[in-house]
Amino acid sequence: MKIAILTSGGDSAGMNAVVRSVVKAGILKGCEMYVVREGYEGLVRGNTDAAEQQAKIVNAEAEKQVETEATKPGLSQYNLDTNLLHNLRFGDGELLKDGTSRYIVRVGWDDVRGWFAQGGTLIGTARSAKFRTREGRLEGAHNLIKEGIDALVVCGGDGSLTANITDAQKEAYAHLKIVGLVGSIDNDMCMTDLTIGAPTALQRICEAIDNINSTAYSHSRAFVLEVMGRDCGWLALFAGVAGGADFIFIPERPPKTMPWEDEMCEEIKRARTVGKRKTIVIVAEGAHDCELNPIHADYVKTVLSERLGLDTRVTTLGHTQRGGSPCAFDRILPTLQGVEAVEALMEAKPGTPSYMIGVQENKITRVPLMEAVQMTRDVSKAMREKDFEKALSLRGPDMGAPAGGMNAATRAAVRYCIRQGHTPLTVHNGFRGLLDDNVDEPSWLGVDAWAARGGSELGTNRALPSIDLGAIASKFQKFNFDGLLLIGGFEAFSALLILEEGRKYYPAFHIPMVHLPATISNNVPVTEYSLGSDTSLNALVDACDAIKQSASASRDRVFVVETQGGKCGYIATMGALATGASLVYTPEEGVNLDMLRRDVRFLKTRYSLDPPGKSEGRLVIRSEASSSVYSTSVITKSSLGHTLQGGIPSPMDRARAVRLSLKCMSFMERHHQAILQQPAHKSKHAPPESAAVITIQSSSVKWVPVQEMVQHADMANRRGKEPWWKDVKELVEAMVGRPQFLGMHKAELHASRGLMNAPPLYMRRYCGIRLGTRMYHMGILLQEL
Repeated sequence: MKIAILTSGGDSAGMNAVVRSVVKAGILKGCEMYVVREGYEGLVRGNTDAAEQQAKIVNAEAEKQVETEATKPGLSQYNLDTNLLHNLRFGDGELLKDGTSRYIVRVGWDDVRGWFAQGGTLIGTARSAKFRTREGRLEGAHNLIKEGIDALVVCGGDGSLTANITDAQKEAYAHLKIVGLVGSIDNDMCMTDLTIGAPTALQRICEAIDNINSTAYSHSRAFVLEVMGRDCGWLALFAGVAGGADFIFIPERPPKTMPWEDEMCEEIKRARTVGKRKTIVIVAEGAHDCELNPIHADYVKTVLSERLGLDTRVTTLGHTQRGGSPCAFDRILPTLQGVEAVEALMEAKPGTPSYMIGVQENKITRVPLMEAVQMTRDVSKAMREKDFEKALSLRGPDMGAPAGGMNAATRAAVRYCIRQGHTPLTVHNGFRGLLDDNVDEPSWLGVDAWAARGGSELGTNRALPSIDLGAIASKFQKFNFDGLLLIGGFEAFSALLILEEGRKYYPAFHIPMVHLPATISNNVPVTEYSLGSDTSLNALVDACDAIKQSASASRDRVFVVETQGGKCGYIATMGALATGASLVYTPEEGVNLDMLRRDVRFLKTRYSLDPPGKSEGRLVIRSEASSSVYSTSVITKSSLGHTLQGGIPSPMDRARAVRLSLKCMSFMERHHQAILQQPAHKSKHAPPESAAVITIQSSSVKWVPVQEMVQHADMANRRGKEPWWKDVKELVEAMVGRPQFLGMHKAELHASRGLMNAPPLYMRRYCGIRLGTRMYHMGILLQEL
């Protein structure tokens, strides 16, 4: 099969990751891969005969060079994958960045190396008026047929995808297999939680809000921010949630009261009355009132200035929202979706609908492309008809699914309590703080700035209630707790388990208790995401990007990066996928001597096949507890340490923190009411399901009783028994071609890993090997062993 990929419409961060993933996944499936430059415009223009002749010459020279390198002494003895060698590169890697006379270009494995760390799209994008005509589409189809291409992957917004689904076109070109991936910073496509580029755009907006907050506070000013979102308010909504905005205008839910100026001014005046010094209002570019009259940022500024007397400024972020390097999520998600797109094409048969590859919570999905586009059109239609409830319901109940930070979750819980008439109490320094009566009643304004702060304002420690369970119960009685929200990692899960079991002896524990997982290790069982893990991955990606810049300037050099995570390899594995690391070592699989030998051979092979004088440095990521014998200091040293825990929480973390925190509060309210309805003459009894952990499982959020969680927990190693991401390590290896460059089958790789559970004694004889701060060509290790 010959597969082509193009990017169209507005550019978005993550498009290059899609191209890289589709190209590599296609080659691994034995396909010939092509890119179409300049979107549909390039498809219409195609290649001239002269360009075709040039392509043959360039490709032949590149293939000859690869064959020469593959026959070098030391490589010819290995059974290297011939398909990968024949598709290693076609000489156009650099030309794709700088520009070439051809529009439909065959690409190889190395031609897209390192692309996913760059923003925008390296193969170009353009909106094509000609392609929307029948003649233009016929020209595009002719150019595909001329190249023998029978499958097409399109990454673009709703406009790009709608260009492929007209009934006439479907009937005319039924032989062409099409898969769509949504690249749009607006997150405006229905039937998927997130579109490619939206998380990075949200991060750009929140960075701007965080920067504006300090100057707004200093001068007691109001700022009106205009963000993108012509027909969808996702960016404005989640930027408001993550950045703590005072008022938000989005197309799907305009102000219900008219004039809306009164409602906005009343809300802002109330906040100013209690002492708030700054005001942030966010306006989506497509915002309007309930009569469809546009709401512009400049007019909002005028209202705030004239009616409230506020010193107000307008900031229009514009195209800064599109630019920059993609965040971790916009590297991982496009990679997973690109692999799924190729799978969908390989499985497609006559009559199979064209699919859009989407995501629900943590599950990559396939949905019929026509249905997704039609539902997206229905949203616009509902808004034109002023049926805003329908428009919002078509978007989905949560309008997307971002992740969470501790302070953002605490802030949301405190403000929810106050709004509902409850009394919030915060415990500082965990259970030790509770024993020391370190308990406060926070105010609405007191937690105002917490959302953007890293770490935990309440403080944390690893002490469990078992240090003095009776004293903990007496403190519950003293402060008259009616519910308990635990925000933390595996220790918080263990604490909830102890408290639930303590209900047998202490009536004070018969209250609703809920655990909201928050740990960079993401080691809480059952749930697929923990609050803070997205921030940690972003920190790892930023650090590795900086390291790779040095590595790219240093030939034949490998950097080994150590990550945190305890005995859970989530951060290392997902970080390797997000950074394109060549190798990753995790505690779940460990490290043995045989594995190191194979990895050295793999790296030597890769360097030998690089173009002469152009070999780049590579990354190896090692989880801190992957091996007690082969430590980072044995291999090499570059530990990120606690940098993965610090820093400003990502917008994805903040937004999901708010969402899950509010669900936790609602959970406790329901169970508290159920307990209050029990007979007054009997002791209050909280059922087992009232002590639960909120989890994200595949495409849904679920409550799991803590006792049920224990069945899925590896308590000794403080992690889940069956992590959802365990197969991602295989994908990391596939994306760098480790099995193919080793000339091994998958079964052989698994057999080599089988030695790790019981490492032989001879492995320990080499624990003293130290290679210094960096390894050159990694062949040194093989010689020493």
